[in-house]
Amino acid sequence: MPYLLLSPSVIIVFIFFIIPSAESLYYSFFRLNFTGTVKIFVGLTNFIRLFQDQEYITSLIKSLLFTIFVVFSGLAVSLAIATVANKKLKFFHVYRTLLIWPYALSPAITGIIWALMFNPVMGVMTNILKNIFGLSFNYMNNSMHALIFITVTAVWKMLGYNIIFFLAGLQGVPGELIEAAVIDGAGRWKTFWRIIFPLLSPTTFFLLVMNTLYAFFQLFGLLHVATGGGPGRATYLLVYKLYRDGFIAMNTGYASAQSIMMLIFVSMVMLFQFKFAEKKVFYGT
Repeated sequence: MPYLLLSPSVIIVFIFFIIPSAESLYYSFFRLNFTGTVKIFVGLTNFIRLFQDQEYITSLIKSLLFTIFVVFSGLAVSLAIATVANKKLKFFHVYRTLLIWPYALSPAITGIIWALMFNPVMGVMTNILKNIFGLSFNYMNNSMHALIFITVTAVWKMLGYNIIFFLAGLQGVPGELIEAAVIDGAGRWKTFWRIIFPLLSPTTFFLLVMNTLYAFFQLFGLLHVATGGGPGRATYLLVYKLYRDGFIAMNTGYASAQSIMMLIFVSMVMLFQFKFAEKKVFYGT
């Protein structure tokens, strides 16, 4: 009976993950034409080419830095908002619901919304920055602005997801511990860092893993719609380079090698997180 209950999930994982991953690994050892009918075995040539491709190395470094900024800034902002949202103020049910909405949007729709808001000519946010703060912001022709734009948009997209879990974690903190800390004379800041935050560590660790996967794999739609990898390939992250090489240049073997390497990189990051970060996790009884 347990195996029968698990079988739907196992079948889905097998069809949508195991088989495609095996096919990618297989194709990574070949040079193929655009239809896939002609295959020439090249061994590890595609993998060797990766580390000789300066564009790939640059995309890898950008992706790692982008992931670090998105994950840590996203978790920090989400925790701050969740802490405020946890207070039962007037209409708290309404604003808690509104905070979750960004996650309901697809990456492509998120990209369209933010691209319109920051349009250099008619964008609402662009005009606010220019007219009120005297700042010129043009993500379409400024590489640094484009990276900032994509990072902030990606963080905003994941806020709702993070806030849901942080709110659940905050509401699970025993009130007696907070009351005891207040009686002992601990201030709000010390209470948060010494009591609340350690009890949130399982939630934080889970979100650390999920946000890392999100930053690596789930931002193609946002990149494609908002920047198209530009300007000057400033936002040419690994997932977008893989798409360009696989579906525009039709270099299937090379793109397959990139997908395998991306899986290896992410697996290494996950292994590091589970080996070192989980040691800091406090599972209260």
